[in-house]
Formats: sequence, structure tokens, C-alpha cells
Amino acid sequence: MMQNETNKRPLLTFQVITDTHINADPEHEHNRNFARVLKDIAANGQGSCGIMHAGDMTDNGMLEEYEAFYRIWNEHKDRLPELYITSGNHDICDNWQECMELFQSQTGMSGMYHDHWIDGYHFIFLGTEEGIGLYCTLTEEQLAWLDVKLAENASPSKPAFIFLHQPLKNTVAGSLEAQNWYGVTQDAELKAVLDKHRQAILFTGHTHWELAAPHNYFDGGEELPAMFNAASTAYLWTDEDEHKDGSQGYYVEVYADCVLVRGRDFERGEWVEEAQFKVIYPEL
Repeated sequence: MMQNETNKRPLLTFQVITDTHINADPEHEHNRNFARVLKDIAANGQGSCGIMHAGDMTDNGMLEEYEAFYRIWNEHKDRLPELYITSGNHDICDNWQECMELFQSQTGMSGMYHDHWIDGYHFIFLGTEEGIGLYCTLTEEQLAWLDVKLAENASPSKPAFIFLHQPLKNTVAGSLEAQNWYGVTQDAELKAVLDKHRQAILFTGHTHWELAAPHNYFDGGEELPAMFNAASTAYLWTDEDEHKDGSQGYYVEVYADCVLVRGRDFERGEWVEEAQFKVIYPEL
């Protein structure tokens, strides 16, 4: 287990999951994997301020799948923190306006993008405003809103956490140009906003790339904040461009000087040794 060198207790903890792909069939593997995830968090996430879901709750954006999701959730919720969710491309079907209404009504989220202050830390959820297949569309209004929200706490010593389903191009695993699983239509525009707020940390899903693969952590270089691919709880994908059974996500620990992001294999009930990361707050 990776630990902060100071051996202090974290100021805040939370979990990041994505791509649950819940099916209407209660015996489906994705559903069983989700139940296993919740049991793992109930056993190991004491004191967590929330479970952050980065999209693709459902496999097809159907009411029956949302109902199946919440049947599983309700079986475990008494031992779990609050759930915060953004949408993924699987949640937004061909009739995307109806799917967005269904997503909001089922999840209780206030809109396709929303933010929350939790124990003094800012959590921001971005989401598509159109249904265009694998990609997401962020309007000028949403990008301007994000800029304003990130400016509410511009201190480099206090990170803001952002969640978006699709990753930015050439950042995390699966988003490299040859891998072809990036997916933000306004890629350059979003990068321009993030460039102004290096204290942010972005978590994305969509690619399903296993946490043992390279590039799951993108350090931002000289222009962008840190970014993480959060794999998937339903099934994984490899650098060989192949499906792999498995279920993974992150436990996150926030300290006064850094954030530890710890990969978890929910199927095995083990930490992913190759996915233990430390983000030092940028000096701006």
C-alpha cells in the first residue's frame, strides 16, 4: 500500500469509478462486478466523502438499466458515502434529449454538468450536451462555467477535482492518437481552460484501459493539470487492443501537500502495484 511519507491521516478520501455498464439482466457480469465494487468500498473506504462516477452508468441508457443500477446500490448504500455521477456516451442514446432527461431524473443530478463543495474541496462534473456517438460536446456556456468555477478556489495548495467521461487527446491511456479513444469535440477549448487552473485534477473513463498499462497518469507537462484514466468496473481493455475481464478504479487520499491516487483491482480485492500515484500540488 502506498502511503504518504508524513504518515499523517488524509484530510479527505473518496473513490473514483466509471463505466459500470449496468444491464437489465440482474445476473449479468457487469452487475455482479458493480456489487463487488460496492462491497469493496464499504469494507475499505471508511470515512470516504463520496463515490465519484465518471459516466456510462448503464449499457444502453434504458430505464430498466437505471432501475437495475439502483437495486444494486440500495442493497449496499447504508454502508456507503454519497454517490455523484456524470453521464457517458452509453447513457446518452440516439434520442439524446430524452436520454438526458432520463439521466437527470434517475440520478437526481441537477444538470448535465454540476459542482459540489465537499469538506472544503471542489468537485466538478462535466457532461455532454448533445448525443453524438462516442464523443462529448461541451458548449461555450459550459466551458465558461468551468472557468468561473475553477477560479472560485485558485489556490495552488488546494486541488479541485474534475470528472468527465471522455479523455482529452494524447493524455491518458487509451487517448493516444493511435489508440483512438479520446473523445472531446472541444478538445482544444477545454485544454485552454484547464491550462489556466493547474491545481485541477481530471479523472476520465471511456477507454476501459487497465490500470497496469502505461500512461494511466498524465502529469500535465508544462501546460495542463494532472489527469487520470479510471479504467472500468465492468471490463477492461489492453494495449494490445483486446478485451480483458476485470474490474478496477481508484481510491483517492488528499493531504495538505499532495494527493495519492491508488489503483484498486476490485475483482481480486488488491491494490494495483503499477497504479499508485502521487500528485504534488503545482507551484504557480
